[in-house]
Amino acid sequence: MFRKQAFKAALLSLLILALFLGAWSLATYRKDAPATSADAEYAALMGKGRSTGFPTPAKVGEAFVTYLSEPFYDRGPNDKGIGIQVTHSLWRVGLGFALAVAVALPLGFAIGMSPLLFQALDPFIQLLKPISPLAWMPLALYSLKDSDVSGIFVIFICSLWPMLINTAFGVASVRRDWINVARTLEVGPLRKAFQVILPAAAPTILTGMRISMGIAWLVIVAAEMLVGGTGIGYFVWNEWNNLALPNVIFAVVMIGLVGMVLDQLFGRLQKLVTYREQ
Repeated sequence: MFRKQAFKAALLSLLILALFLGAWSLATYRKDAPATSADAEYAALMGKGRSTGFPTPAKVGEAFVTYLSEPFYDRGPNDKGIGIQVTHSLWRVGLGFALAVAVALPLGFAIGMSPLLFQALDPFIQLLKPISPLAWMPLALYSLKDSDVSGIFVIFICSLWPMLINTAFGVASVRRDWINVARTLEVGPLRKAFQVILPAAAPTILTGMRISMGIAWLVIVAAEMLVGGTGIGYFVWNEWNNLALPNVIFAVVMIGLVGMVLDQLFGRLQKLVTYREQ
């Protein structure tokens, strides 16, 4: 039954994609007009690969073939393959996310287990949480003097709050009966944290990590547009400056695909943890 429904869903998805591509093709269809001297001069000024109108699906398909056929080429600072660009972005996201995990999990445990600490830190969390991560970029660039480190810091900031809040909530929501039993058995603090509280709070913690990863992947694109260098965000901005719209659309799709893969990985991890809990 499940396989039959999945097959129907896949067919429906393909149909929706076909309708979308058909509508896109019709909307961007243009009859070729005789080229004038002004058109030739304009094309020469714009340069090879630049768009004079919204690209057709065929043009975007050509960009997919071009970049995916050689994803790791390196022809200088402003001409690197999409594989290199995505790798740099994932490296920044991974490092910033790991630093956020190292801070959010222990601090969230402490907040969740101590109502006093929660009341003391809650005003600061509520003050800092709504600030856009990109608002920290000027201060990071001024203080850290390095665009790569500044990007990692921004990822750290945007990843911190969902994990911290979900960890504190998950720990505080652990059934009191289990904690009382552990106290009765004189279980040590570390053993209680790892064998009682962590397994019970794991699904909520992973939800926070999943949200944080999604936000981090969103933010790194915007951050790389600001700091330049390498990364998928810089690739988008550089191609826009070249008016190569097919390449921009290709990069946007790649951003979505990578984000979907990251989300699916955390989703599978959530299901695995939930299944073990049951």
